[in-house]
Amino acid sequence: MSAALAPLAPPALACAVFVSLALALAGVAHVAWLRSAWSRRFAVPLDGAATWRGRPLFGANKTWRGLMVLPPAAALGFAGAAQFRESLPDWLAAGVWPLPASHMALAGLLCGLAFMLAELPNSLLKRQLGVAPGQAARGPLLRLWCLVVDRVDSTLGALIALSLLLPLPAMAWLWVPLFGISLHWIFSYCMYLLKLKPRPS
Repeated sequence: MSAALAPLAPPALACAVFVSLALALAGVAHVAWLRSAWSRRFAVPLDGAATWRGRPLFGANKTWRGLMVLPPAAALGFAGAAQFRESLPDWLAAGVWPLPASHMALAGLLCGLAFMLAELPNSLLKRQLGVAPGQAARGPLLRLWCLVVDRVDSTLGALIALSLLLPLPAMAWLWVPLFGISLHWIFSYCMYLLKLKPRPS
């Protein structure tokens, strides 16, 4: 798929709303999957318990089950938006790239995969700095760094993937992270309530 298939970038705000909604719905499916008993058999660490400098690469919280649902769910969201674009409100439809559902599904799949994988560099850094999985960092500067990066890394990963596949309006780089910060907190709190995370932030 190339950007030539969609020569015009959609309006930034509508595009940001669409991308954020698609990822939010995929996030709902992700939380439901993690909550299910079926997912537990796939709770195998991505790093295979490997270590670097005597510390885990990513930690026990980064497992294969975490990659299994959000990317295909994002693919379905993108494909559904393309398939039913004419039925959406005009302001929202304007934010959906005018591509076939199959092309949008691929974009959604890669966007969702990038969303999940973009967390790994930060996890690697935190493990090397001695921050245990799911725990708050010690020290005000490190805690601030983790607070900021934890809320924008996935969103930036998704935007990078989309920008390589489709024309992305420049202001989407502002709007999507702003929406993403709110969505991140909501899902983190839901996962905390469901006992999938040890703390709500």
